[in-house]
Amino acid sequence: MNPPDEGVADELPGVAPRLRDLRRGRGLTLETAAQRAGLSPAHLSRLETGRRQPSLPMLLGLARIYGTTVSELLGEKPPERDAIVRGGAFEGAEADGWMYRRAGGSGRAMQALRVRVPYGAQGDLVRVHPGEEWLYVLGGRLRVALGETVHDLDPGDSAHFDSLTPHRIAALDRGGAELLFVHSLLQSPAAELCLGNALHTR
Repeated sequence: MNPPDEGVADELPGVAPRLRDLRRGRGLTLETAAQRAGLSPAHLSRLETGRRQPSLPMLLGLARIYGTTVSELLGEKPPERDAIVRGGAFEGAEADGWMYRRAGGSGRAMQALRVRVPYGAQGDLVRVHPGEEWLYVLGGRLRVALGETVHDLDPGDSAHFDSLTPHRIAALDRGGAELLFVHSLLQSPAAELCLGNALHTR
């Protein structure tokens, strides 16, 4: 098994330099971007050099800050405003155990992803940020914590919530869970694009 800082760049080729180039292109210092994303400057630096692998929540936060999409962070270049996304085998990108692929058009304020969440994903990581999120469980069981309330979802169940509500997602089954995930991409010059740091509870 590789140490956490090794072998990562091969899993998400090209993401590290894109993260660095996007940050610089937005005129953000490492410290400012890290603060908005709820990360330490050292952690963001490791993401930008490929020594650490970003999780899906991290990619979502960075995409909001840089005014882009997760798909574009991953280097996917679908036709602009493509209205149709064909199905097929699940062959998405992987980040920190999450598997996901684009399920909606590019360059839009709403992003749709098909996501596979491994067992125990996110642990105690709680996210807080502007926007809305909607998810629909396709397979497996999913635990969604919204504030102080915990919901266990079965296939066919869905959740739609304000992303300013502290939230956490984890798969309950050893085989993980699969879901459709839609979130709004808010673009703003304001410094508070990502409200609050990643919170940890015990």
